Amino acid sequence: MVEPSEPRDPLDTPPAMPPVVHARFSIGDVVRHRLFDFRGVVFDVDPVFANSDEWYEAIPAEVRPRKDQPFYHLLAENAESSYVAYVSQQNLTVDDSDEPVEHPAITGLFDAFADGRYRLRREHRH
Repeated sequence: MVEPSEPRDPLDTPPAMPPVVHARFSIGDVVRHRLFDFRGVVFDVDPVFANSDEWYEAIPAEVRPRKDQPFYHLLAENAESSYVAYVSQQNLTVDDSDEPVEHPAITGLFDAFADGRYRLRREHRH
């Protein structure tokens, strides 16, 4: 005989899982920011926001991205300089210029540039 189970306490339910969002871009892809005039090459991907709350709160509220999406680490460039950027997926698009990114750290991580993307150097592959 099977005993009826006790009613579950609603506080015992596990938290809902966030929606699964797949990364649109891969390491080596060249991308462009949708709002600001810069482009870069992806060198790392966080599945969700993984920076400081201080960094996040510094973004103006009207353009602040959601945290529940991939964020990309970029070796970035604009007309004045090269730098490292951290950008949400919603703010990136494919860069179709077929031009290499001029960033001094690229040769340390990547080999050749071909077909609009960089190939990760062998010693950095898993």
